[in-house]
Amino acid sequence: MASLSFIIGIIGNVISILMFASPINTFKQVVKKKSTENYKGVPYITTLLSTSLWTFYGVLKTDGLLVVTVNGVGAGLNLLYVILFLIYSPKHTKVKSVKLVGIVNVGFLGGVIIVTMVGLRGGIRLTLVGVLCALITVGMYAAPLSAMRTVIKMKSVKYMPFFLSFFQFLNGAVWSAYAVLIKDYYIGVPNGIGLLLGSAQLILYMMYKNESNCEEKMEEEGSANLFKMQDFNEEDSTNMKSTSLYKGNSLPIPSLAREYNQKIIKTISLTPFELEKLNEKDIEKGF
Repeated sequence: MASLSFIIGIIGNVISILMFASPINTFKQVVKKKSTENYKGVPYITTLLSTSLWTFYGVLKTDGLLVVTVNGVGAGLNLLYVILFLIYSPKHTKVKSVKLVGIVNVGFLGGVIIVTMVGLRGGIRLTLVGVLCALITVGMYAAPLSAMRTVIKMKSVKYMPFFLSFFQFLNGAVWSAYAVLIKDYYIGVPNGIGLLLGSAQLILYMMYKNESNCEEKMEEEGSANLFKMQDFNEEDSTNMKSTSLYKGNSLPIPSLAREYNQKIIKTISLTPFELEKLNEKDIEKGF
């Protein structure tokens, strides 16, 4: 029968692999648009370093099979993300990212492996790699602190996705439990910190969730009122045009009486000779 630690380790593998696979949709869009747009490559480069070191740690550890499997998959996925990022990123970003990959994923990682395998013996190897893995993992768990600060400042969870916080909490909890069962402090300490930070994020989410909903509702109402005002202005403009046309169509047509009045007025100013000539013309026309 499988031990409790093995079962929890399997659960941890599933949760972590789901987290590692979460950027797949993002990179589908990158490939489709053939552009990385505003995405940053640093998270994938650092995650590649972390998963590679943890894979190496699992290889050095006698009972590190589950550590190797989960981080091996994570390293493979993040290597794919980094390659796609380098292919579709702009030239200036690509140059910086290639330099960072060379320093972090080739230089640093290669240096650690060479020093560990050549210069160290016994348990010191595991200690050095375990400490490095723990420090990098703590740094990655602490990355969302800026998002937490933004949530507190703006009193809105708009910039802190719920599922990311939830899975960080769940991941930290499962691997912390696994570390306690197998008595591995290098796995337990960083994941315990991740558990605390994940819990803090969920607490913030519950505190400011309602305020965020109110803010979104106000924004929707504001947009609706704006559209109503635009419709009203368009309708008002149409009514003014219609009124102007109506006024134009309702102007009085000069009557025949008015024409004769004007003709009579003109005849008053004529000389007797001109008046006689005019009367002769009228008689000829039949007036």
